[in-house]
Amino acid sequence: MYVLDTNAIIYYTDDEPAAVAALEPLFAANHPIYISTLTELELFSHASLTEEETIRLETFLEAVHILPLTSQIARIAGDLRRAHASLKAFDSGIAATALFTHSHLVTRNRRDFHDIDGLALLAL
Repeated sequence: MYVLDTNAIIYYTDDEPAAVAALEPLFAANHPIYISTLTELELFSHASLTEEETIRLETFLEAVHILPLTSQIARIAGDLRRAHASLKAFDSGIAATALFTHSHLVTRNRRDFHDIDGLALLAL
């Protein structure tokens, strides 16, 4: 199982070669792929988001499972923020989603997550 960080989706939907090479095998193998609603919020919050980008994101989101930020995930995220002072709130929620689902977190920003105990990372 995999949870995608926001940057993984952005690079993938922009057809960045490393992201496509990393994610296509996961989709082809029908692995469960999740995103957090926090990622969905980040994806659609850019002021310069074009209609074309919106359509690509909407199409992409049809292929993944979107998990809400539940109370359990929020509490894991809170624990992560207390333990890792530099971890941003959204990143803690995304990492907590991966921990909650026992998934690998797919990201290009490994340094944001590398010291979280029990979090498996798959780098782009």
